[in-house]
Amino acid sequence: MLKRLFADRRAIAAILTGSLVACDSPIVDRLPINTPKPISANALERAVHEQVNQYRQSRNLPPLTLDPRMSQVAREHAQAMAEGKAPFSHQGFKERIVAISIPYRTAAENLAFNQGYSQPDRSAVEGWIKSPGHRQNMEGNFNLTGIGVTQNANGEYYFTQLFIRS
Repeated sequence: MLKRLFADRRAIAAILTGSLVACDSPIVDRLPINTPKPISANALERAVHEQVNQYRQSRNLPPLTLDPRMSQVAREHAQAMAEGKAPFSHQGFKERIVAISIPYRTAAENLAFNQGYSQPDRSAVEGWIKSPGHRQNMEGNFNLTGIGVTQNANGEYYFTQLFIRS
């Protein structure tokens, strides 16, 4: 009996701490496990766009128009970082801007990475707002944006947001 009670307490502790990988204890079958529903990349991209525009509105700045060509380039960079094919960096930024094929006056880029948040989009945008350089991009004199979000097999989210003034 004590052995069973100890095993059940270990299973409960593991569930509560989020460290449970596998367990053959019957207690697991009786406890609800709240796993977050997967969030689609498109939904996250739209959410980032909305949050950035809400932030810009709070600063009396015009909204950014989401451009599908820019989003495709941003998505490709986020995917490359998530797959380990590119470092988590702005390396290749100029090439990404040229690949968009939109004449521009100025351009900028924000990147974010996170894992384990129920709202990864909110975490990314809040991180940008707290960072002077990223916030400067969000408040910049831009009119177009593209956003790419990717989650890899490890549950890590990678975000790329491109800004241009056409």
